[in-house]
Amino acid sequence: MDSFGLRPDRFDAAGQDQLVDIRDLQATLPGLTRLREWAHDALALRPGEKAVDIGSGTGSQVITFAEAVGPTGIAAGVEPDPNLLAAAEKRAAELHSPATFHSGDAYGVPFGADTFDAVLCERVFQHLTAPSRAAREIARVLRPGGRTVVMDADWGSAIVHPGDRRVVREVVDTLISATTNAYSGRRLQGLLTAAGLEVASTGSHALVQDRSVGAGALVSRVSAMAVARRLITEAEREQLLAELAAGAADGDIHLSVTMFAVHARKPA
Repeated sequence: MDSFGLRPDRFDAAGQDQLVDIRDLQATLPGLTRLREWAHDALALRPGEKAVDIGSGTGSQVITFAEAVGPTGIAAGVEPDPNLLAAAEKRAAELHSPATFHSGDAYGVPFGADTFDAVLCERVFQHLTAPSRAAREIARVLRPGGRTVVMDADWGSAIVHPGDRRVVREVVDTLISATTNAYSGRRLQGLLTAAGLEVASTGSHALVQDRSVGAGALVSRVSAMAVARRLITEAEREQLLAELAAGAADGDIHLSVTMFAVHARKPA
């Protein structure tokens, strides 16, 4: 739970390398790795197909796409952050991957209608003020019969243990209020259906923070916001962080958020 809420536009140039490292570290979390495997199985890319990852970050999923579609297919990434685009292009070049990367976002994918056989969109909807618009954009670029997997966290499912229940509730509520589309995970199925897509299956997995991280940067930062908003006192914040540190030391700690995924198809 330490870094799942980070956004590239909140980092200055000096922090970009750290952001890239954090995103790569997230990919090794067992829960996220298993959900990504589910997503790739659901998309079931074949040689010669066209696939795009909207919000492609450092490009790891696009490179995986490129391996699946082969030299006759197309694997593209769309990413608004120029530093992440540069990191993805560098990675692809180092791996001699034919993956390509393009500037764009979930509201404006720089490709024509009915272009792609498969679309992946991971951890993007939670940052969108108009998620229905993004769902329609996915439907637009999918060819008839094409399939998509959209994955996102639902911060209403966040668990912080140990800690005073009221204090924890105020911290989680602060996190929810600070996230643009905090309940995005539970809304994905409805959004894709409203965009004209047919839901084929759904999946979920709890992303559990390693106990060695302790409270982590996110809980520390959000609890400070709760103090600033006078929802908890500084003494209560310090007590919460101390209890989480003690829990990390003796094994009695749990910090997690549930990620949801929806597999849908565009009617042929």
